Amino acid sequence: MSKPMQEPTFLILTALADGAQHGYGIIADVERISDGRTRLRAGTLYAALDRLQSEHLIAPDREEVVDGRLRRYYRLTHDGAAALAAEVEALRRRTEAAARRLAAFRLPGGGTAPAFAGLSPRGSR
Repeated sequence: MSKPMQEPTFLILTALADGAQHGYGIIADVERISDGRTRLRAGTLYAALDRLQSEHLIAPDREEVVDGRLRRYYRLTHDGAAALAAEVEALRRRTEAAARRLAAFRLPGGGTAPAFAGLSPRGSR
């Protein structure tokens, strides 16, 4: 069993699953995908991109010059898509297990916590 993917890695791969993007585009997309919870700094992003490239999960796609500055675009590889799909499946299984347990959770005295009342023990709503 592999260890869970770090959230920034998951979010970067998710951003690139929608198509090739340059660094600033990835930063903005990660923030959007995470509902503002994750804000990558440029240094953190480029270190992650270097690591993901060395792991063959992403690859350079193209380069262009915009306003005199070089933009490098990155794309998800087949290995990256497979790693992201495996993580999505692992998250789905963990989420379903948590939902089943929350649906069966009873407060002292026998009541169900209001936040859990809409969950069924089988993981479906």
